[in-house]
Amino acid sequence: MSAIDQETVRSVVEKVLADLGRVSGPAPALAAKPSPAATAKVEKNDGECSCKGNGAKSDHGVFSCVNSAAQAAHDAFLKLRKLGVEGRVRAIEIVKGVCAANTESWGSFELKETGIGRLDHKIAKLEIMNKVPGVEWLRPYALSGDDGITLEEYAPFGVVGAILPVTHSVPTMTGNVINMVAAGNTVVFNPHPGGAKSAALATREYNKAIQRELGIENLICSIEEPTLESFEKISKHEAIGIMAITGGPAVVKAAMHSGKRAICAGPGNPVVVVDETADLARAARNIIEGGAFDNNLLCIGEKAVFVVGSVFSQFRQELERAGAARLDAAQLERLTAEAFTYREDDGGCSHPVVNRELIGADPDVLAGKAGARIPKGCELLFAETDAGHPFVQEEQMMPMVPIVSVPDFETGVHRAKEAEHGYRHSAIIHSTNVGNMTHMGREMDTTIYVKNGPCVAGLGLGGEGYLSYSVATTTGEGITTPKTFTRVRRCVMVENLRIV
Repeated sequence: MSAIDQETVRSVVEKVLADLGRVSGPAPALAAKPSPAATAKVEKNDGECSCKGNGAKSDHGVFSCVNSAAQAAHDAFLKLRKLGVEGRVRAIEIVKGVCAANTESWGSFELKETGIGRLDHKIAKLEIMNKVPGVEWLRPYALSGDDGITLEEYAPFGVVGAILPVTHSVPTMTGNVINMVAAGNTVVFNPHPGGAKSAALATREYNKAIQRELGIENLICSIEEPTLESFEKISKHEAIGIMAITGGPAVVKAAMHSGKRAICAGPGNPVVVVDETADLARAARNIIEGGAFDNNLLCIGEKAVFVVGSVFSQFRQELERAGAARLDAAQLERLTAEAFTYREDDGGCSHPVVNRELIGADPDVLAGKAGARIPKGCELLFAETDAGHPFVQEEQMMPMVPIVSVPDFETGVHRAKEAEHGYRHSAIIHSTNVGNMTHMGREMDTTIYVKNGPCVAGLGLGGEGYLSYSVATTTGEGITTPKTFTRVRRCVMVENLRIV
């Protein structure tokens, strides 16, 4: 990696760790930039540990040293390869079984560590790992003709370096493990500092079971105290074949400067359009279901709703009938003052910044900030805003959804597209007009597009499809599968083997 790339990675990741660390406390102290000699030692991977402490020791896959973790993961990859496809299948079964046996305790642990989201939904995210695809996705592709036979197969990279978000630490880890191991890889995780203990807990339990059943140690590795330095070392370690990133724009940018191929699940600001033909009662229920899930921590969760003016009043009533609580203008103003601060960019322009202490907060906490009283059990707040309001323009990840009245459907799509900021992540429509559905789908060009359902239907929950907690929008792979983490290899037999 060039000196310029190293500086870019450091500056960008320092920013994201400083910002995101506030979700669960201050960011960890960042280690000093390694010396050229230390860097060379890591890149050379000569067996010496450049980390402090007992880095060479593994606590069932949990390491303090990146160099040791990467080497251990590589050794595990070689053992997994010897077991073949059947070994991958068995490893995935073990992971799914261990996860299913620990959903409640792990969900509780993660909520306690991160302090964000809802316990019932933390548990629910771990109960659905059976929807994550496995080796069945890796069917070979064959061509047969007069000149012979060609076979293309999906081969592993070896060791994957992966970044986990604080919003879904164990679910993202588990889904990634299933996909990556199905593809024949092992993995080294650098968790978000705010969810590192949860990641370590799951790593230990998975590895204990895998070692007991398959005799492979350290199939899954995790850095115990993740820092900027550990991210840098993972991104340039010679044993790491590919990077997989689930996080915001800053960490994605850093990964894409790593010099390795990076599969990046970047930012989003999912938008909803409700037109005059929609089943408004159903739309209201769906928006509450999706926008309230884990207090709106999902990257695909409904963040802003644009409603055609002729049905705006009725839709607002349906939201209240379905259990959402409405904030008036004064309450919205108070909550906005608490939810956002303002920062000047390099050009001197002021823009809103989300108060991360309120990310994933319960509705009653937000209502308290707004000076409002809401019914017990209320899952979602809503308020009328204009299209330029911070709650519309920023990915706020709170159970408070702004609703915007628009004069017509085309204007609603236009405003939604502006609010989505070209991330091409997720969009939702409620309509019975097929032409409107088609128009919005083409205009938004998002990775996930849900019609007449909650956002979670885009991940196969209430709709058809498969599950992954890593949606690679930035680099275009979409909802990740085992195939995402493979290399395509071609084998050609010339003028032979064809039997027809």
